[in-house]
Amino acid sequence: MAIDVEKLNAILHTFATITPDIQGVALVTPDGLPLASNLPISMDEERVAAMSAAILSMGERIGLELTRGTIERIHVDGEQGPCILTSCGEDAVFLVMATKQAKQGILALEIKRAVNDLKKALGYPVSDTFRLVSGSPKIG
Repeated sequence: MAIDVEKLNAILHTFATITPDIQGVALVTPDGLPLASNLPISMDEERVAAMSAAILSMGERIGLELTRGTIERIHVDGEQGPCILTSCGEDAVFLVMATKQAKQGILALEIKRAVNDLKKALGYPVSDTFRLVSGSPKIG
């Protein structure tokens, strides 16, 4: 199945636009190749992808050595805010860079929603658990 890069870029753009305090997002392969991104002009997409792969590789090693199992998410807190890498299936990793003002709970929920959309676009089976209808949950 061919990857629809336009769709991936649209998902990233929407995420970066509607989620508060996002500085940049990227979808990369575990080998460090960029698939799609919405990054500040000052950031090089290929460098971001390569750094993401390096972080992922280290996280996988930690998971193996410390018997933590498969790594689902890696969270790096920096002086300027967090960097969060989340698995999007076997072939992709979602990188989110946020400001230090970002609300962690909202950020985690929005990342779950975006990962669902990205997995769907990549052809993985997903759950629509995180989809809201008309902006509000249906009760009853």
